[in-house]
Formats: sequence, structure tokens, C-alpha cells
Amino acid sequence: MPLRKILPKSGVNKENTRYTTEGGWWSCDKIRFRQGTPEKIGGWERISSATFLGYARSLWNWITLAGLNLLGIGTNKKFYIENGAQYYDVTPIRDTVTLNNPFTATNGSAVITVADVAHGCITGDYVTFSGAVGLGGNISAAVLNQEYEITVLTTDTYTFTATATANATDAAGSPGGGAAVAAAYQINTGPEFSVPLVGWGAGPWGGGSWGSTSATDSLRLWSQSNFGEDLIFNPRGGGIYYWDASAGLTTRAVNISTLPGASNPPTQANFIFVSDQSRFVFAFGTTDIDTAAFDPMLIRWSDQEDAGNWTPSALSQAGSLRLSHGSTIIGALQSRQEILVWTDSAMYSLQYLGAPEVWGAQLLGDNISICSQNAPALASGVVYWMGVDKFYRYDGRVTTLRCDLRQHVYQDINTSQYGQIFAGTSEGFNEAWWFYCTAGSTEIDSYVIYNYGEDVWYYGTMARTAWLDSGLRPYPFAATYSRNIVSHEVGTDDKETGTPAAISAYVESSEFDIDDGHNFSFIYRVLPDITFRGSEAASPKVTMYLKPLRNSGSGYNDPESVGGSSSAQVTRTAAIPVEQFTGQVYTRVRGRQLALKVESTELGVAWQLGAPRIDIRPDGRR
Repeated sequence: MPLRKILPKSGVNKENTRYTTEGGWWSCDKIRFRQGTPEKIGGWERISSATFLGYARSLWNWITLAGLNLLGIGTNKKFYIENGAQYYDVTPIRDTVTLNNPFTATNGSAVITVADVAHGCITGDYVTFSGAVGLGGNISAAVLNQEYEITVLTTDTYTFTATATANATDAAGSPGGGAAVAAAYQINTGPEFSVPLVGWGAGPWGGGSWGSTSATDSLRLWSQSNFGEDLIFNPRGGGIYYWDASAGLTTRAVNISTLPGASNPPTQANFIFVSDQSRFVFAFGTTDIDTAAFDPMLIRWSDQEDAGNWTPSALSQAGSLRLSHGSTIIGALQSRQEILVWTDSAMYSLQYLGAPEVWGAQLLGDNISICSQNAPALASGVVYWMGVDKFYRYDGRVTTLRCDLRQHVYQDINTSQYGQIFAGTSEGFNEAWWFYCTAGSTEIDSYVIYNYGEDVWYYGTMARTAWLDSGLRPYPFAATYSRNIVSHEVGTDDKETGTPAAISAYVESSEFDIDDGHNFSFIYRVLPDITFRGSEAASPKVTMYLKPLRNSGSGYNDPESVGGSSSAQVTRTAAIPVEQFTGQVYTRVRGRQLALKVESTELGVAWQLGAPRIDIRPDGRR
């Protein structure tokens, strides 16, 4: 018989049975499709050995007038500015108080108790002391006058663990660290992930994390945008802060209410944004000018070119409007000639109208959903986003995005952690990525990719907390659970820790009939068609698996199948090593159907699969 070419169509499809999707790909990890054929994705490496505190949930890249290439990083504990692979803590100060002998030290312990009436802290917050004098023998002034993480005891007391152990006991009062101890409290920290609230009255009826069924204590999310060379940022549900680049990398951000000429700025917001059109600062879900009450559907904006002035007047373009469809604003994104705004059930377009209305809202779609404030991605002028049960696109009108992996994603997703979901793009490969937590996990461990250039889907496993594809840096970059930043599409290996580790990547086809699907066929020769272009190893190789079956069926050795079927036994799997100059390999497998898998597990390997061919001959019906 003539050689049989194996060339499945581009993309992975899991919307039906493995046999129904004959002629396609069924499963994969850490691969992409280029020109219709699969290849291993590029590697990643950390930008430095430095780390930050907490898990990063927001990244923003911009360049100052002095030419500094900066990256804003919002974590659940801090806010940082990265420059030159170093992280500078610019977390705003919530309050500064002067305390009179507040410390209690106990002999043999490094734990110091602090007395401060109505301190307003939560466990995990940070405080920096200054002006203290020593106590407890070994607890010197230098030990006390540092930044410490707090453990709250009561509304009036908390503890921290000093960098030295006391060898004497001193109680608060005298001596208790000095009569003029300054305590600078940073803004409250937030949870690492969404925590379900339990008990009667834990949350509003039907409340929850954007489509979940239970109320949750939402994780710390940030929104940020540069205002010229400066940065404006906001923790969801918190204040709005301004960082002045000209003041230096070590200068902390301040509340916008402290800016010169500030007038009636919001005291709380869920999401902020700076428009390219005349540089308005927007607050989505915020407090109104006449009341401290929070309105989750209210939009306010500052005067143009003035981040501090939020008072409407004849001389100002500051203003507000309230959306009507939905119960809360989730997020916003700037697109072509408009700002797109999502509520929990609708989508709006904001457009600049000029005085007196200034900005107007137009309803684009109703009865739609969005997973989180970071779920939208803008690529090639089209907006894609992940809803609570399907994917969407907006290119002038809102439509459902066809997805060949919808069941795969939504049947294995932690709905209580929708807030963690974030989108990113890899424009160099025409890709929109979404990272999410699988069922049972409170950490992001998986991703799904839509290749809008080839209109195909694929997926895999990867632990990231934030992503940014910026034209101001040579590669896309992401935040990791190792609390650092890695550049993607660099080399071939995983260098997150600084030590290269192999990236395991594979792609496996659906079942297909070897010949007519009725008679057995015998495969005795394989002609692999694989290029190792871009490999760093001297002798790169992959393993090609041929998996013949007696009969097709969903029970094929598949962990995702339910129930299984003994009639779909694998007769004999052939594992064929394929190296750079392998022309052909002889093997011995027989079956009615076949599945092809290509996998790499070694350092320095890059590969792209072409069109392998198999040599077959008829082998009877049994």
C-alpha cells in the first residue's frame, strides 16, 4: 500500500468524542499551532533573582520622560515599581501616628506586642517604626526602627516578630520603646485568593465573585494606568493613588486627595482608568461627590489633564453617569475610539461627546457575562473576553466566540476563583491567553489559548498570576508564584528559578481509521517529519507514540472519559525516538484505528511537527 500521510487539521477540539473529531488533535500541553502544524512553545527565564512580597495580580509598563522603562506591579501585600530588574516598594501609607512607649518585650522571645488604640490593621499588614529606643535588652533602636508584618490581637493591640530576641522583660508604658514612636501604617493588604464567606448574613443575597453561587471575600486586584510619566493605581474597593515618577523610585505613592488643587476626588473605587482622549481619570464603581455612600454602578471622571479635580463646573469637564443594566461594574478597557465597560450582565461603550455631557454611554450588549476585571484582551483591534460559561468577542458588535474547548474549560474550573482569571496576548503569535484555576485548586494552574490568526484553540498547564504583552520590552512577561517576573518566548527551557529545567510538551491526535476502520492494518515503518529548528541541545529529540486500537470509542486510555469501554483496548503502543536526522524508523504495531502523539521532555529542545507518514499493509479482520 502507498505511504499514509498523517496531517491532522490545526487546533485542538474536545467538544465531542475522540473518534468523532477524527482528522484533528485531541489533547496537548505547552504547544501552539503555526501554519496549521503544532510546535513547542518558547521557554521563559526570570529577569533577576530579586523577588517581591505577595502574588502579583496586575502589571503595567510605561516609559518616563527620562527614559526609564518602568513596570507597575500590584500584589496582595504591596505595590512595586520595577526598573532594571529591581523592585521598589511604593506602597502608600494609610496612616501615621505617634505612640508613647507602646512596646512590650518578653524575656526569651522575639515577639513584640504593640499598643495602639483603634489601629485599623488586619493581620498581614505592614508598619514602619521610627523614633523608637531600645528595650528588652537585645531589642535595640536599630531593631525596632524597621518595617514589620503585623499579626492583630485586638482592635487596640498587635504583634510583630523582631529581628532579635529579648533577654529581659519590658512592659508597655516605661520603658516601652520611647515617648515619641512614629508608626507609619501601609494600606491594608488583601487575600491571596477569594475566600468563601460562611454563616448567616455573610454576604448580600445572590452575592459572590461575579457569577459564583456564594459570597466571597474577594482577592486583592489592582487597576493601574500611567498619567503621562506618572502612575495612577487603585486596589479594588480601595482608594485611588498617585505615584510621581519625578520624585524618584523610592518615593511612596499618595492618595489623589493630597494632590495640589484636589477637589472632591472619589474616596473609594473598584476600577480606575486613564483615557488617551484628553487624559481623563475614570473611576468605575465609586463614591459620589455628594455622599460617602458607595455606588457599584456609578462612573465618575476627573477634569481633563487634572487627576485631582473631580468637581463638575462651568470651568471643568469633570462629571459622572450611572449605568442601569447590572448590579456592579466589573472592569473597563480602552479600544478603538471608545472605552468599553462591563457590568456583571451587560456591556457599554463610553464615547467622548464634549461639553456639557462630556462622556456618554451606549449599551452594546445585554444578558452577557464576564469572569473578572482582568478577563478582556485587545488584539488586532478586536476585544476577546471570557464569560462565566462561554467566550465572547467584540469587533463593533458583541458575538459569542466559537470555542472548541468550551466543555474542557468550564467542566473543570473553580467557579469560586473566577476573580483570579486574567487574559493576556502574545501578538507575535496571534494569540489571546486566559489563565484560570481548575476545579479544586485555589491557584492558577491552567491556560487556554485562542489563536485568532488561524481561528483555532489549544490549552495547557502553567502557573502564572499576571501577564503583559508590551511593545516597550522585547518579550511578553508574566508574574509567577515564585514572586518574580519571567520573560516568555526566551530560549527553549524553564529558567524561572535561574537553573534550566526541561519543559515537557506534547500533542496527541484524535483517533483515526488506519485504512477503512474495518480490517486490521499492520504498521511496520514510520517516516517522521519534524524540524528541530531553534533547538539549543546538540542532539535534540522527541518521542513519537503510535497508539493502535482494536476498536474506537471514548474508553480509549483517556483520563477524561467517563466509564470507559473494554472494547477500545490499545493493542500495543510503539514509542519511537526521533532525532534530528532520523529519516525512517521500523516498528511493529497493528490495529483498526490509530492515535499519534509527539512529546519532548529534555533540555534545549524546540520542535515543529510536519506531516509524518506510515507504511501499512492489510492484516485481516481479527
